[in-house]
Amino acid sequence: MTSDPRTGSPQTAPRWPHVFAHSIRYVVAPTILAASGFFTTNFLVSGQYSWPRTSRVLALTLTLLVLSYEFVYKEQAETTGSGKRARYAVLYACVIPYAVGAILMFALWKL
Repeated sequence: MTSDPRTGSPQTAPRWPHVFAHSIRYVVAPTILAASGFFTTNFLVSGQYSWPRTSRVLALTLTLLVLSYEFVYKEQAETTGSGKRARYAVLYACVIPYAVGAILMFALWKL
């Protein structure tokens, strides 16, 4: 809480950036990365390596790297001031969902 210098009354800090950061970390990033792991693995196991499909997977991979760094790693590093906690945030919000999507694709491919 901060106080208003003109009136001296306490004010609450804006909560929107905090809510936005947590919604990205806990909802948006894991959902996007799980779907991306699924589709990237689908591309790899299908064996159909055309240039349009390859370029889509490359663009998707670059987008995931930017999402993971900008919206998960940097946000967590700024909030906590710890690189170790930021790496754990990337592991839990990005790497594990991506692996789950890839494993799901492998499981469906084996059926």
